[in-house]
Amino acid sequence: NLTNNCEDYMLSSLLNDLVEELRPFKPKELELIIDVDPSIPSVMNTDVGKLRKILHHLIMNGLKYTPEGGVYVRLFSIKEEYGVNLVIKVTDTGIGMTEEELERISERYYQAESGKNRRGGGLGLGMTIVSGFTSSLGGFMTVDSIPGAGTTISVSIPMKVVEPSSCMSVNHPDKLCLGAFLHLDKYPDPHVREYYNMMIRNIVRGFGVQMHRVDNVSNLEKLLDSVRLTHLFVAEEEYLAAAEHIEALSSQMFVVVIADRDFRLPPGSHARIMVKPFYCFPVAAVLNAERSTQVAEETVTFPGVQALAVDDEPMNLIVAKNILRRYGITVTAANSGTEAVEICRKRSFDIIFMDHMMPGMDGIETMKLIRANHAKERIEVPIVALTANAVSTARATFMAVGFDGFVSKPIELIELERVLKKLLPKNMTVIRQNSELPPSPAPLPAAEPKAPEALPAPEQKPPAAHADDPLAKLEDCGIDTAVGIEYAGGDREFYISLLNLFAAEYPEKSGKMNAFFAGKDLKNYEILVHALKSTLKMLGGQALSERAREMEYAAKEGNYALIAEKHAGLMSDYRVLAETVRTLFGGAEPAADDSEVLEFGPGADAEDGALEFAPESESDDEILEFAPNGGEQ
Repeated sequence: NLTNNCEDYMLSSLLNDLVEELRPFKPKELELIIDVDPSIPSVMNTDVGKLRKILHHLIMNGLKYTPEGGVYVRLFSIKEEYGVNLVIKVTDTGIGMTEEELERISERYYQAESGKNRRGGGLGLGMTIVSGFTSSLGGFMTVDSIPGAGTTISVSIPMKVVEPSSCMSVNHPDKLCLGAFLHLDKYPDPHVREYYNMMIRNIVRGFGVQMHRVDNVSNLEKLLDSVRLTHLFVAEEEYLAAAEHIEALSSQMFVVVIADRDFRLPPGSHARIMVKPFYCFPVAAVLNAERSTQVAEETVTFPGVQALAVDDEPMNLIVAKNILRRYGITVTAANSGTEAVEICRKRSFDIIFMDHMMPGMDGIETMKLIRANHAKERIEVPIVALTANAVSTARATFMAVGFDGFVSKPIELIELERVLKKLLPKNMTVIRQNSELPPSPAPLPAAEPKAPEALPAPEQKPPAAHADDPLAKLEDCGIDTAVGIEYAGGDREFYISLLNLFAAEYPEKSGKMNAFFAGKDLKNYEILVHALKSTLKMLGGQALSERAREMEYAAKEGNYALIAEKHAGLMSDYRVLAETVRTLFGGAEPAADDSEVLEFGPGADAEDGALEFAPESESDDEILEFAPNGGEQ
């Protein structure tokens, strides 16, 4: 029997991590729709590792055996005396299975067709894992399938309820008015259209809000004439059909473009991108954000604030310094937990940002020791956890062990501002109202444009570099320089300095990784490959970052065989990227800095050291209304 390691978890956290993990594997031509019932308890208890793998394999199986259409993931709960049964139903529009194939499901290692042909029955080896883990957790699995018409796999797992409140909610739903510009007829498969409609209805019910959906620019104009929207959600193609007008609207309301990961907004846009899949939890995050900052009505700074940033990665500290100084914050850097404790013995700070995974004393140990020392002096300083780990329940876990806040890496400015405003005293926060009046909306096209799918495909992602620009050559190494520059705050030169630092650190970092690999020191190997994962993602190397993440988890689970299989390939691509950067930009290894504590103020330059851290209306037949109490009107 499999041993279950049960723990409390939040479904919102689990799904966020899982979606991030699955994004690189979703074919662009397929839709992934995740529909979560709001009545699912916010905190439950089970073996989260097994639950995560069940969801992972169910969704990957659907994507693998679906050549067109999409995969619909529905999650809901059924109350029981012991808690709930969490039900996961994954339906695809794929190739389906015959009765004979269905009968063979229970056979171990069954796959409808062996070899590389994936057009056989739609059930892969991952279902063996799903079946085993589901049984281990006391649940059961059923499969319904029709050849050529798709498959539905249902899993029901009993769970204890820790916190029965709704797993998703928004603040002040009565003050929200949502619009959705979604032209669902662009999806040829009617099942996909119905999946989206069901998901939207459940979002509306869960949040207790109204949403008005339109499918063309003419009806969008009618909607805007009849109601005052607070938020407008726009699909990628629909945005492109009326980009100028929607950009003008983004200065008056929160505009969110639901798009694939390679989509880019024009420079200066006030809109934000929500990377697909479009589902409830990211929507809730948008609706619960401070609306004043969403529409650029105010600028927030924290002048005079003294912050300590603790991270063993110089690049992460450089980025932290670069971001925090924009807010008027002076940053002191520490590159280890031990150094951070010593610095805190000698001086005080207004806030501390603490990396989670560090060699020697990790972030949790460091935080607790600083807390203990502060308690003797009756000092209270907020400490914020920084982590690049996509670990389920990470936020709840860090808060439970004593952190005051949580910010994921790479750092998102909206998330950072929210934490700073919450944790710093009001007298340290300066909010300046922006005086600029929002521009008037650009006129809508007089004639109805072509259907979104028939529009010529514009260049969605402005090139980070021309063909003769050195940055363009990094594309061959799998680096999306536009993403990297975005993470560098739009500063191209700063981004290049990060690339040079990455290349300069390669000899030492790769040497240590090879030594830890040879010595089977998986704990230290995990720490270094974790840091490499974070750095690569920040530079725009998502695919290589994902490979580093796979190695990190292998090290965490003690899977040396997998590391042995893939270590050489990862290190080879790491070397090629570092050498390419050195060749293109001539980066030299930074000079060592002898000072133990580096101080940086808001006006510091980016080149001051190798370790610088531095109204109700009548309904319109052409506008779909979604009401909180139920169906489409």
